[in-house]
Amino acid sequence: MTGHIATAETEIDAPAKRVWEALTNPDEIEKYMFGSRVTTDWQPGSEITWKGEYEGKPFEDKGEILEVEPGHRLKLTHFSPLSGDEDVPENYHTLTYELDGHDGHTHLSLSQDNNSSAEAAEHSRANWERMLAGLKATVEESS
Repeated sequence: MTGHIATAETEIDAPAKRVWEALTNPDEIEKYMFGSRVTTDWQPGSEITWKGEYEGKPFEDKGEILEVEPGHRLKLTHFSPLSGDEDVPENYHTLTYELDGHDGHTHLSLSQDNNSSAEAAEHSRANWERMLAGLKATVEESS
């Protein structure tokens, strides 16, 4: 593991319960996560997969659910074969979503560890910021 961590955050004009629903509902995830279809039962120890197409290439990313605190915290691992890295545990990232709901608004932060360099962390941060902007739009349009 390296010390390069990518972080992104946003304020969403919706309660944490609604943001959590958007984070864990495959139909909603598909709207803001680059068209990927998520499959999992959201139980710690369970597999999670993301299938879709990115820049014209089909992909299937995978990981494992680590922690689930509905409305508060979601932690999971993530590996993308598109990275070109070998599918071994040391090449997986840990993604941690933290929700802080207050007065009908939610502060959502996301961190991704194990980036190989500061440049890789910056690239990941930019991708996660785009994804969070899509999540925010999805939630606020439906609220």
